Amino acid sequence: MSSPRGPRSPHRPRAPRTRLRARAGAALGGLLLLLGASACATGEPAAAPTAVGGAASPDRIEALPGTPTPRLPVTVPSADGRQVTVDSVERIIPLSGSLAELVFSLGLGPHAVARDVSTTFEQAAQLPVITQAHEVSAEGVLSLRPTVVLADRSTGPAEAVQQIRAAGVPLIVVDDAKQLADIGARIDRVAAALGVPEAGVELKSRTEQQISEVRSGIPAAAQRPRVAFLYLRGSASVFLLGGPDSGAPSLIEAAGGEDAGTAAGLTGDFTPLTSEALVKAAPDAILVMSKGLDSVGGVDGLLDLAGVAQTPAGLDRRIVSVDDGRLLSYGPRTPQVLREIAAGLHRDGAR
Repeated sequence: MSSPRGPRSPHRPRAPRTRLRARAGAALGGLLLLLGASACATGEPAAAPTAVGGAASPDRIEALPGTPTPRLPVTVPSADGRQVTVDSVERIIPLSGSLAELVFSLGLGPHAVARDVSTTFEQAAQLPVITQAHEVSAEGVLSLRPTVVLADRSTGPAEAVQQIRAAGVPLIVVDDAKQLADIGARIDRVAAALGVPEAGVELKSRTEQQISEVRSGIPAAAQRPRVAFLYLRGSASVFLLGGPDSGAPSLIEAAGGEDAGTAAGLTGDFTPLTSEALVKAAPDAILVMSKGLDSVGGVDGLLDLAGVAQTPAGLDRRIVSVDDGRLLSYGPRTPQVLREIAAGLHRDGAR
């Protein structure tokens, strides 16, 4: 995927440049990644999603019990080829919502001193935002005197990253997670960078167990429903259909569905949404981010887009909406995301 400055990586949706993190193409500057309560939109108010693994709600992070004691200094590899030494985690700045989720889940949330615009869960709500229009403000970061900064490959602009490093702040780039199989490695890398590898092992085990529990409860179906992942930004007239590199297929398949874009022969991350593309994809359900759905006027507005109402999903009003901050974050709250998607896809046969 091109990151997660078109749609950036799937992990921190940003508008035009997002991690559909730069991955949905140059025309879309971002996939506003991603948080809040998600639900299945069926034309009627949806019930609050069920929490997974004891989490209080989708808007909160379930931290590991106890307070980890970092073993520092540590020298770890950064995804951009550098070796970075971390001497202190007293003042942490994670530059994406998914990285912030990991910091808080590991029990180091009290050391976070700032957040980016895609970090919207409850425990981080009072932290200052150090991104402007989804771009990192080096001045904002440095003004908070961080002892370590965590970034993704899609974090930018590059000048800001260089400025932070030039100031002597350890900045570690972590590879994006694009599928369920990437979650464990991402947890390990962040935990190692913060000097708490044992907490990383515990968090990875808990997350894997919760994902397994959710998947075991998904009803078997003779035929998996086809699910089209749509990236929508009505205010910018951006309407895209996800392909195999959009970041969503792994979630769709784990929830018991089949990615409609992949099945229709699409390649890459996204393609413009057209009636012809939808007819070929023939989705039984549509997966969207909550803010994207709001941007087109909700379910009724989505059905007004060319070709949507004529699909099996449109005729059945089977629209599954998940918060921007969680959908493609691929982290400790992914079990919640899977449960919500599965509930929307199998609402007639859930067990």
